[in-house]
Amino acid sequence: MRKITWALLLVLVIVLLLAELTMDVSGAERRQLYLTFGVMAGATFAAAMVALRLAKRFRSLRTSLLVVAFAAVAVTGAVVAVAALTMFIEPHDLTLVLVAIGLGVGLGGVVAGAIARPLTKDLAAISHTAEQVAQGDLAARTGVERADELGRAARALDEMIDALQMSESERRNLLSAIGHDLRTPMGSMQAAVEALQDGVAPDPPAYLRGLGNDLEHLRHLVDDLFLLARIDAGRLELSPIGVDLSELADEAVEAITPSAAKRSIEVKVESPGRVAVHGDPAALGRVFRNLLTNAIRHSPASEEVRVVVGVDGDQAVTTVRDQGPGFPEQDAERLFDPFARADDSRNRESGGAGLGLAIAKSIVEAHGGRISLGAGPGGDVRFSVPLG
Repeated sequence: MRKITWALLLVLVIVLLLAELTMDVSGAERRQLYLTFGVMAGATFAAAMVALRLAKRFRSLRTSLLVVAFAAVAVTGAVVAVAALTMFIEPHDLTLVLVAIGLGVGLGGVVAGAIARPLTKDLAAISHTAEQVAQGDLAARTGVERADELGRAARALDEMIDALQMSESERRNLLSAIGHDLRTPMGSMQAAVEALQDGVAPDPPAYLRGLGNDLEHLRHLVDDLFLLARIDAGRLELSPIGVDLSELADEAVEAITPSAAKRSIEVKVESPGRVAVHGDPAALGRVFRNLLTNAIRHSPASEEVRVVVGVDGDQAVTTVRDQGPGFPEQDAERLFDPFARADDSRNRESGGAGLGLAIAKSIVEAHGGRISLGAGPGGDVRFSVPLG
């Protein structure tokens, strides 16, 4: 209401200034002119208030637009009619003016209706799409193509539905993947426990070691899930300090050696010496262990896994290579997604939980670095972080 008042006052002042500059009016004429225009401004304000209240009660936007259009033309006609009466136009001429105003009102209504029809149709499409999405139909789209604000709103709604559809698909895949990776060790544990309870386990110590391995697998999976949840929520907390990347590589190799020895895999580190970076040693150590675990899992028995740490410009570059089958080129980006695997059979021994690369990517990028898959031969994962 305040904006309408100020707008009417501004228009009134501008019109009166134009009248003063373009018309030679006397004192009496000036008073009459000011009074006439002031009364018309007040009447327009009252008409605007009535139109606004009526518009809120209409259930159709098209009706509201038609009312607004007719009100605008009617106000224009009223101003012209009052001005004509003030100028003492002959009755015949005044009648002609009023008829012309009536024609203008009718033509304005036709134009307003023509404009309102596609507008209300597109608004109805947006409203219907929103209702469909609210009922769970993520295949619905507005189909609205416009260059104005309504078109931008429709595109924003369609993009939001696309994001929801993708999130829903990812959620289903995530639940399916978690269910599989929990079901496998739990099934093995259940079978082992039942065998021990029934006294049919041929080698109870071996069964207990198997239970311990499955529990360790579940613990790592839960830890990875919690870490991934913190990363997705933007709550990955880093404590960066000056650290030697070569030393972190050595520590990771030492920690992973027992697993590698089970398959007679030798892990070697190649480094020019100290490679100083500014980062979180625990997080970067996690990157090394994840990549090494992945490399050992996919490397043939009795082969070699190499960790090469070097410097390229202002970046510390690390490459982890194995002699396995490598990564399919078409899956290069997908394999950094949670629970993604090059082997979609999802065998525990060959695929793991599929979180290692996703976690490594998030940690490296949190350090301002990049990670990618090399062309091979064999498995080749390289990441870089800024030198400290």
